[in-house]
Amino acid sequence: MLAFLSISCFKSRVVTPINQQLIANRLNISRTTVSRCFTNHAGINPKTRSKVFALAAKLGYQYLQPRTPAKDANKTRPIGVLICSEVEEFNRTDYESPGVEILPGISEFAQLHHWQIEVHFVSPLATSISDPSYSKIAALKRRLWNGLILMYPFSPRIIEELVVRFSCVSLVEQYGRVAVDSVDVDHYAGISNLFDRLRLNGHTRIGFFSRRYAVEAVWSYRRFSAYVEKLARLGWHYYEDDVIHLDPSTPQTVEESYHKVVQQIKSGVTAWICAADHQAYDLIAALKKLGYRVPADVSVTGFDGILRPAGAPALETVRIPYYDIGFAASRRLLDIMHKRFDAPQQILLGCRLQEGETIGPRRP
Repeated sequence: MLAFLSISCFKSRVVTPINQQLIANRLNISRTTVSRCFTNHAGINPKTRSKVFALAAKLGYQYLQPRTPAKDANKTRPIGVLICSEVEEFNRTDYESPGVEILPGISEFAQLHHWQIEVHFVSPLATSISDPSYSKIAALKRRLWNGLILMYPFSPRIIEELVVRFSCVSLVEQYGRVAVDSVDVDHYAGISNLFDRLRLNGHTRIGFFSRRYAVEAVWSYRRFSAYVEKLARLGWHYYEDDVIHLDPSTPQTVEESYHKVVQQIKSGVTAWICAADHQAYDLIAALKKLGYRVPADVSVTGFDGILRPAGAPALETVRIPYYDIGFAASRRLLDIMHKRFDAPQQILLGCRLQEGETIGPRRP
């Protein structure tokens, strides 16, 4: 029988126990289903299991392993999944978080290999594991995990602190100065496909748009690098002003960047490749307010393949195989758990074009 730790939250003097029944009620499933998720029951759908894990992490519900003899302790240690995101950002209702789609792949592999997994959210503003969002995780402090899967960008210093404690695999992030295994997407193939679609519609001057994040978004730089490489391969001129790539040192605000986009449209840019879908949807909405129609006046593409927000056009984008990334990362973690000091690998998975309504012919 599993031993569970219940935490209480207080509001208007009413104590609401954070337990399996609360999780079941929130997800509109049975408490038995929730319990079976934590015990890796074979009959549970991976997506359901991942939703349970994510909600448990959001609520602060911690589930403990069965008490076993010391000789079996290592076998029953769980796998940690750290999500470097504010809970509210992860659970946004206007955009689908990629992490929601990655978790089922991890969950499926965990079920097949009888892993227990623990999901925790940590602050993207943290720069050390001494930060409260890390120090509250008992399993991290006591090194009770067999390995770690890292989702979203982390501070390089935190990565350095984690890799000396655990076998780690990073998802869709590659840290140049830190030797850590990662499972990523082929960014060049995705950007190249978007370029080719735009070229078929007559576009010959294409801009690149991104924005600033609390933690350095390495994936954004990978896609920017792919953009530059594609320009070079086509023999096209690189216009520095056509790149709106907001890094932490850029004083420009997001609103100012939208006006810069309009300025470059007036100077000849007819299409924009955005580093992520949510950036593209925000840009399309901003352009509409500024009097520009997509795709009648300018074409816009994204990169991710998330579900579109209500009322938004179907975005021309690149679909990332999120489930496969979660599954492949878990498989790689299993490998390095058995061979702790194996040479780090960067595994790239293919992606496919997802046609939409945001590319049109170049305006004369």
